[in-house]
Amino acid sequence: MRETKVVRVALVTGAARGIGAATARRLAADGYSVLALDWCAGPSAYPYPMPERSDLDAVVGPLSGAVAHVADVRDRQGMDAAVELAHDRWGRLDVAVACAGVITGGRTLWDTPDQELEFEWGVNAKGVWNTAAAAIPAMLAGPDPSGCRFVAVTSAAGSRGLFHLAGYNAAKHAAVGIVRGLAADLTGTGVTAVAVSPGSTRTQMLDATVALYPGATTEDLSDHQLLQRALSPDEVAAAVAFCCSIEGASLNGSVLHADGGFRG
Repeated sequence: MRETKVVRVALVTGAARGIGAATARRLAADGYSVLALDWCAGPSAYPYPMPERSDLDAVVGPLSGAVAHVADVRDRQGMDAAVELAHDRWGRLDVAVACAGVITGGRTLWDTPDQELEFEWGVNAKGVWNTAAAAIPAMLAGPDPSGCRFVAVTSAAGSRGLFHLAGYNAAKHAAVGIVRGLAADLTGTGVTAVAVSPGSTRTQMLDATVALYPGATTEDLSDHQLLQRALSPDEVAAAVAFCCSIEGASLNGSVLHADGGFRG
């Protein structure tokens, strides 16, 4: 009797562009069914232009077994609904990648307005929390918890202090703490939690970061990496994909520095 191949299912947030889009593509290429989620706030969004639904559809369109879904990671009920959608469609959830992220800054901590801190915290920290809180119960109740993986894409700012990025630093440090606490809570379940910390990567967020520093260039930021160049989203997605794999279990509770040798 021929054994039926199990198709693993992944939820990827921030999937309309950048590392999130590359991760959705990579996991689909690896045979996953993918729920690709983004808030699709559009070009007039705060604090810089965000993707539209058409951008998300363009990522998902060529992918076999992928579905686009619009939701905001700051909305816990919306994330619960996204997980329910994945379960209703495919009957399981094996992987969740919290990739949605934003950056603000360009000023000292004491000059940072409350709006910026609240926005950073909402997307970069609470968004990771909400994604995990929605996804983990579905994984634990699924057919194979020992193969389930939670991955948060954080940043070199999650382990360092970067100039004029205090709010971003705080939120990314919190995201790393969420992953470590989650890994402890998952002891004995087989489900793992990992943070992937990219360095400067060729994305719209890197362009937004450069814009925070008058006169700076992409090369100025990527010079902080021993590779002496910006990473591609596909390179970071490859690291994320390993963390999502069955073989990636050994990384549980750790921070994988996919940063090209970031040296501050």
